[in-house]
Amino acid sequence: MSGTLNKVMLIGHTGDDVKMHYFEGGNSLGRFPIATNETYTNKATNERVTNTEWHNIVVRNKAAEICEKYLKKGDMVYIEGRLKTRKWQDDKGMDRYSTEIHCTDFTFLTPKGDSNNSANSSSGQNTQKPQPSSAPQNNNQVSEEEDDLPF
Repeated sequence: MSGTLNKVMLIGHTGDDVKMHYFEGGNSLGRFPIATNETYTNKATNERVTNTEWHNIVVRNKAAEICEKYLKKGDMVYIEGRLKTRKWQDDKGMDRYSTEIHCTDFTFLTPKGDSNNSANSSSGQNTQKPQPSSAPQNNNQVSEEEDDLPF
């Protein structure tokens, strides 16, 4: 395969509100961090360990304005985008590098304000959707029992 792929998918909690930067010509840029967690059990000590990884998210223009309006610190969000490394110089003139996720798509996963009731009812409907799918599993069990018949 001669092509390459630069794609990132994250689900995490925002670490801060969206910080906006506006440019001449009407363009805008929003930046915010999200945290993802990895949890495992240390086999030597048998204790639960959680590692948090922070990711710098960059959104542009209308998407940035939507994120600024609806995302708050602590909200859960799905981010899809691509990795981009940015080079800059610090106060001492040293070259520094920062890896960011340039967001191409996002989905807010935390219900908002008064919409909690409607979100809970819709999520209740979502939890009801797996129930019918579990019913066919029961039907499959019945089918397996029918297969045990001697004829």
